[in-house]
Amino acid sequence: MKIRMIGCGAMGAGMVKNLLKNGFDVTTFDPDPVKQEEMKKLGAMPASSTIEDASMIDAFLLSLPTSLLVEETLTAIVPHLKKGAFVLDMSTTDVAVTKRLFQLAGEAGIHYLDCPVSNGPAGANEGTLTIMAGGEEHAFQSVLPVLQSIGKEIRYIGPSGSGQVVKLCNNMMVAGIMVLLSETLLTGAKNGVDPKKIAELMSIGSAQNKVLTVFGPNLLNDTHDDVKFFLGHMTKDINLYSAMSREVHSPAMLSSIVEQLYEVAKAQGKGHLDTSAVGQVVEWMGNTTICN
Repeated sequence: MKIRMIGCGAMGAGMVKNLLKNGFDVTTFDPDPVKQEEMKKLGAMPASSTIEDASMIDAFLLSLPTSLLVEETLTAIVPHLKKGAFVLDMSTTDVAVTKRLFQLAGEAGIHYLDCPVSNGPAGANEGTLTIMAGGEEHAFQSVLPVLQSIGKEIRYIGPSGSGQVVKLCNNMMVAGIMVLLSETLLTGAKNGVDPKKIAELMSIGSAQNKVLTVFGPNLLNDTHDDVKFFLGHMTKDINLYSAMSREVHSPAMLSSIVEQLYEVAKAQGKGHLDTSAVGQVVEWMGNTTICN
């Protein structure tokens, strides 16, 4: 199967590595020539554009930073694809946009699946991503070997947009726990207790959670430049969650507060830091720090 990866950043590069490792014929496109050269060194063949020899490609994988870019890319490539080709959107994309693109692709005889991922760049590099797929189940089954080459936990969720719904709910939960973890560790510190001891007890008690395991060390050591997931990307996902919840008139009292805190963090120029840097906003509001 011939595959083209569009978008070779931290996530896309890891996917390319594991697609090649599993014997797929991979071409890549990224507007950054440095990234293209890096993919060439891995063994992929760079393409000069998204549509170069597009009719020869069996499956396109998109790993792009915004819903607008996903829509623009798919709209551009669909007229050039052969009928029966697959497009797998590995990005985190607006649910309404996803459903619109599913219809656009279907009208052209193209199979479109939303396949957002979890476990970050490390998971992409190690081939252990969690993948949540939405779209037609028979199309999912057809490309399962592709997904298995880049992911460990792979789930078919349901109709188009379902994968994005799960991903957005997941990231909203992560963001919410991140804020509450920041608040509780700061409160403990202001009461004279070492936050590291609090985190240690949380990790073996009823408050244990993966957010503490993955992002906690950055909070405790003020190492927010050790990026597990960019704060800017998390803010984008929270915004998408909020739009999704408004669309169905779902209560959003707590999530709206979390969204505001992340927006403040982004406005303070923390978008390039780890998502744990939202804790710095909590520290600023509390006029002290978690890490002493």
